Amino acid sequence: MVLYHGSNVTVEKPKIIKSKRLLDFGTGFYVTSDLEQAGKWAVRTANRREEGKPLISVYTLERIEDLKILEFSQPNKEWLRYISMNRTDKGANDTYDLVIGPVANDQTIRTINNYIKGYFAEDIAIQLLLPQNLKDQYAFKTEKALARLKFEEVIVG
Repeated sequence: MVLYHGSNVTVEKPKIIKSKRLLDFGTGFYVTSDLEQAGKWAVRTANRREEGKPLISVYTLERIEDLKILEFSQPNKEWLRYISMNRTDKGANDTYDLVIGPVANDQTIRTINNYIKGYFAEDIAIQLLLPQNLKDQYAFKTEKALARLKFEEVIVG
């Protein structure tokens, strides 16, 4: 499997860096199987950091069958609850090596924030999220999981 990481620098040796930003799946090294999505992440990161240029690091993913994996195949109640915990700094405090699932993109984050504030019930929030063409994201949360990524090349975004 080929995975992509969008940034303003080449990332040959991924690291798990605790961020002040509250991310969908918590602290981890994030990649996607969608090249277009990685390109958007690269542009956003280069603009936010105001340095470097949009770059996409390309990896192959080696065997993962022995990893502890949490996978959301679609935005459902469990996915919504998991993201809500991570985005409200309550943290899921899970022990997963790898979490896979849809990205809460710019359009969906409003719905999630309104759910967190109590404006939407879970069922309504999920109904509003389902029509979105959500891309995937893989959050590598442990060194054991990161060791499965093999850097291949970098693409200028």
